[in-house]
Amino acid sequence: MLFNHSASVVSPALRTSPPNILPNTPANALVNSPANAPANEQSCCLLLFMRYPQAGRTKTRLIPALGAAGAADLQQQMSEYLLRRIARPEQWQLQIHFTGAGLAAMERWLGVGWDYQKQVEGDLGDRIKSAFQTAFQVASQTASRAGHSAIQSAIAPKRVIAIGADCPDISAQHIQQAFDALVDSEVVVGPASDGGYYLIGLRQSPHQSASSPVNRQLENLFGDIDWSTPRVFQQTQAKIQQLGLSLAQLEVLSDIDRPEDLSIWERLQAVQPVV
Repeated sequence: MLFNHSASVVSPALRTSPPNILPNTPANALVNSPANAPANEQSCCLLLFMRYPQAGRTKTRLIPALGAAGAADLQQQMSEYLLRRIARPEQWQLQIHFTGAGLAAMERWLGVGWDYQKQVEGDLGDRIKSAFQTAFQVASQTASRAGHSAIQSAIAPKRVIAIGADCPDISAQHIQQAFDALVDSEVVVGPASDGGYYLIGLRQSPHQSASSPVNRQLENLFGDIDWSTPRVFQQTQAKIQQLGLSLAQLEVLSDIDRPEDLSIWERLQAVQPVV
């Protein structure tokens, strides 16, 4: 089997200070800043939730199969792989919402040319809700500062999508499909095969305030969910219906959380090995 304690896909030990594997150029920092984003990019924001790959504190359900260092190294490789796939500064803003380490450690790992946001305390619902609220508030402030020169931007809804780093099958095409779906639907969800979801997105018009209906609905949408269970998508879908929101769904994809999921990474590596 490709996945064992000495498999080539998983490094022998997690690097203490992962290298800067992505471009660290002024252009990267510039295009990911909302103030400098082109008009079409201002309406789309992608939130990538990521945990710093520290051995023993990440991918714990994979430790029996890979060991603590191997599980953390797999998390690192998956995060880097996904970031390369979905970073499209000409199409959408990208924010990296991180936990498990400080900003300095994240910058040593991925470089300084990214928009880093530290996740708030609380369960996953609290963290997702806070990230959406912040993104929507920035959209409203940007439209307000722009005034009449942003008429076209104010017409288009602010579309915000959140994903995690556990589903390496997510592609830029999935992200674009989700943003496109938010033109006509108020919520978009990418269901995961384990009963959760790998993507969720919402829209809001830039002129709406933080007290607008869409923002108030965040309180209900991400609360009282049995996170990390097969009931997450079903409960979320029920809440969307109760709130009277229109829903679009993407295709079902799979997360890599358990030893039986490792064949997904094996398949991806057969096509495009991590170096």
